[in-house]
Amino acid sequence: MRLLIAATACALAIAGGAAAQDYNADPNYGDITLSPGFTPDPHLVSLRAGGDISATAAGSGCSGYITSAPDFRLVWDGKGSLNLKISVLSKADTTLVVNGPNGEWYCDDDTGEDNNPLITLSSIAGRYEIWVGTYSSGDPAPAVLSVSEIANF
Repeated sequence: MRLLIAATACALAIAGGAAAQDYNADPNYGDITLSPGFTPDPHLVSLRAGGDISATAAGSGCSGYITSAPDFRLVWDGKGSLNLKISVLSKADTTLVVNGPNGEWYCDDDTGEDNNPLITLSSIAGRYEIWVGTYSSGDPAPAVLSVSEIANF
């Protein structure tokens, strides 16, 4: 009986870990390589925000529900003099989760205009995995992701 309980606990622990964000998975809505001074600026991506995995697993301050795979991957090809602005426009209450090239997780909920999420980062070359979440698990919402050096929603 103890063996059965231990095996069940191990199986649940492994299954729980599989539900975390997988920044190496193929992005749901594609990827792009951009360089400083890119045009058109902003680069816009239409997507469906949300998922069924709690974003809190990415770190403190992260909120909402996202998918396991990133929604979008940005490969930033160089160090620019301007910051990168990653933002979302949606009628739904969305959240933003970014895994930067340094392995740091960045999260936001309402910093942008009309309580939309906005993350401003120093221009560091590398891969940025981006998730757009919602506050309702499994309830996707239309959204537009913006990557810019000069503007945000």
